[in-house]
Amino acid sequence: MKLNDDARFSVRVAITIPFHDVDPMGVVWHGNYFRYFEIAREALLKQFNYGYRQMQASGYVWPIVDTRVKYIAPVRFEQQIIVCAELEEYENRLRIGYRILDAQSGQQTTRGHTIQVAVDIASQEMCFVSPQALLDNIEGAS
Repeated sequence: MKLNDDARFSVRVAITIPFHDVDPMGVVWHGNYFRYFEIAREALLKQFNYGYRQMQASGYVWPIVDTRVKYIAPVRFEQQIIVCAELEEYENRLRIGYRILDAQSGQQTTRGHTIQVAVDIASQEMCFVSPQALLDNIEGAS
């Protein structure tokens, strides 16, 4: 079974584009897409009870080490969008894929991904295998 075939490994978040997110042309400034990804990522991780507070409490931080975004169509002021986040990998790193859809038409406007790795807070060393705390939470959701 692919992870993205299971609703427990994905989330959809509705957002209406606020004025402060757009440039003078009324189009979302490119850097704001990463905030939309972050909103969806937080919602996804909370489904496993492994949000940022739980990560830190388990002794790990998860910095983003790689991110990509592909802009397919512009998103504009007051447009309603759906940000979809799907867990794609978790054994050695967190890879989360994103799609942004126009809420009315369903047209995909953006796609991307982020990759995060676990870093032990005490030693400040990067982990090459995901911590057991994450694995337990994901397997508990299965």
